[in-house]
Amino acid sequence: MGKAYETTQPERSAIDAMPGIVALEFGTGWCGYCRAAEPHIASALSSNPAIQHIKVEDGPGRPLGRSFRVKLWPTVVVLKDGKEMARVVRPGDTNEVRQALAEAAKE
Repeated sequence: MGKAYETTQPERSAIDAMPGIVALEFGTGWCGYCRAAEPHIASALSSNPAIQHIKVEDGPGRPLGRSFRVKLWPTVVVLKDGKEMARVVRPGDTNEVRQALAEAAKE
């Protein structure tokens, strides 16, 4: 198992102010979909070490996930300089995540 989901959440303003490309992953450690997608997400990110990866535990009453309108887990929101460039929900393979990361790198 890779990096755990952080239970403390950064403020939305801090996320919006982050420079460069950020992969913001929402989910939980007990979610089967999250565990199934973990190797795909990790593989895509391993070939892009400059991308900051933040795993945030999501759920009821968690304002960061609501601010990004997260409905299903895992959801990876790819941001560039605080602006959403792409999103992947429940990725079934590494390529889906790589394509989202590439979208952000193109801009």
